[in-house]
Amino acid sequence: MNDLSKISASHLCRAACIYLRQSTPAQVEHNRESTQRQYALASKATTLGWPSQQVVVIDEDLGVSGSGVVARNGFARLTAEVALGHVGIVLGLEVSRLARNNADWYRLLDLCGITDTLIGDADGIYHPAMFNDRLLLGLNRTAT
Repeated sequence: MNDLSKISASHLCRAACIYLRQSTPAQVEHNRESTQRQYALASKATTLGWPSQQVVVIDEDLGVSGSGVVARNGFARLTAEVALGHVGIVLGLEVSRLARNNADWYRLLDLCGITDTLIGDADGIYHPAMFNDRLLLGLNRTAT
C-alpha cells in the first residue's frame, strides 16, 4: 500500500505531532544535526498535507534521560493528545525510538490504533490498526 494512501481527510483535520527526543543535554549540544533534522519534520508534515497551524512540535524531552526515573512530560503530553483523538499523525526520525521502554511503546501503538492515528518516520507511514503495519512497528522496536 502506498504510504500516502493511508492519509485520509480525518487524519488531516487533526494535529500532526512532531516528537523530538535526545537523551542527554550533551547529545543536544553536540549532535545539533539530529536536533535540526527532528525540527525539520514539521515541514515534512506540511508536505504530507497538514496545514502549518496544525503542526505541533513537542520538544520538552530534549536532553531528558529516558531512564524511567525522570518524568518525560513531552511523551506524556503526546500520549494524552493521541488518547484524546486530537492527533492524526505522530512523526519522529525513527519511530521505534519514540518511547524508551516497551510498555510505553506498545501503549502508544495501542492508543494510535484505537484513535486512528498514523505513525511516520523516514522509512514510511504506518497505521497501527493495520496488522502488517503493527507487525513492522513491533519488529522495528525489537531491533533497537
